[in-house]
Amino acid sequence: MKFIDEASIYIQSGKGGDGGLSFLRERFRPKGGPDGGDGGKGGDVVFLADRNLGTLLDFRFNQHFRAQPGQNGMGRHKYGKKGEDCVLRVPVGTMITDHNTGELIADLSADGAKAVAARGGKGGRGNMHFATSTNQTPRHFEKGGPLQERRVRLTLKLLADVGLVGFPNAGKSTFISRISAARPKVADYPFTTLTPNLGMVRTEVDQAFVVADIPGLIEGAATGAGLGHRFLKHIERVAVLAFLVTASYEDGRSPVADYRVLNEELVRYSDDLPLKPRIVLLTKTDLPEARAHEDAVRQMADEEGIAFFAVSSVTGEGVDAVVRHLQRLVDERRAEPPAPVAPTVGRPFVPEAARLTGDDVDDPDDDDDVEVIYVGE
Repeated sequence: MKFIDEASIYIQSGKGGDGGLSFLRERFRPKGGPDGGDGGKGGDVVFLADRNLGTLLDFRFNQHFRAQPGQNGMGRHKYGKKGEDCVLRVPVGTMITDHNTGELIADLSADGAKAVAARGGKGGRGNMHFATSTNQTPRHFEKGGPLQERRVRLTLKLLADVGLVGFPNAGKSTFISRISAARPKVADYPFTTLTPNLGMVRTEVDQAFVVADIPGLIEGAATGAGLGHRFLKHIERVAVLAFLVTASYEDGRSPVADYRVLNEELVRYSDDLPLKPRIVLLTKTDLPEARAHEDAVRQMADEEGIAFFAVSSVTGEGVDAVVRHLQRLVDERRAEPPAPVAPTVGRPFVPEAARLTGDDVDDPDDDDDVEVIYVGE
């Protein structure tokens, strides 16, 4: 399955049904009075987070979604049928924003979370509601409420406990394949990982955590260099960062220098990333050129006050110790009280015209957004 983490789509709710204009005429009841029923409410466009989905591929080729309009009111006090909602299932971790303004509509970070991005129009009242003692044959009714349409941007940010960060060919894919059942592409050339990979690491019967292999970062990634800038957003939600460094054959590079560059890119991208717990892994220690840097990386880690591990994903050296330490850090973060978050129900969309007049088009108690239609005698 192709991994797609961004999409722009057009959504449209359903228009409310018009109220009915009808008079009851039966045998022995030639003047039964007005009996036009109310129109049905238009359908909403609803986003639903589904943990069984892992990509926004469904929105790459189908980009227009419309809810069903409400049915018009009918005679004999029959109400119109409510329009069916358009329910769009998205992966857990999807953020929905307005394409034009960039306003956040909802952040669906839990399975089953819902957000209404476009509300259906309110059904209009039938002429049976307008009968009075002085007007017993009302010939006017209400038009249904207007539909709402907008273009929204979907952005998927993976939910993982541990994020693997490193330069291309630092050994991230080999490491995740060693500690989990994930099988990413592994090769001896840069940028073999073009999409994030997730792996489940189980340490005990009832203990496990999810690790994300992020495509390799290079200097300038925060400003768009290389491929990693597209995937920096995926490490915003992780609980722990694992920096993987190793020996490089390029002049001027070393594991310590690589760590400094990676850390600087995270600082430039987000103020929150440097605050996350982290560890440093010196990978490929089965190679002499990598082992030669062990003391320097260990000293740097001690100065930074972070844990250091020398590992070889080929021989398995140090891997078990890393997994146990990561599980402990993840458990500590899980034990912390969750930060308050905004409700996952999206903000109702109010057209610009309504914002300028102060009219709330989604208020079911006001009638300012419906048009009364008068029919001539």
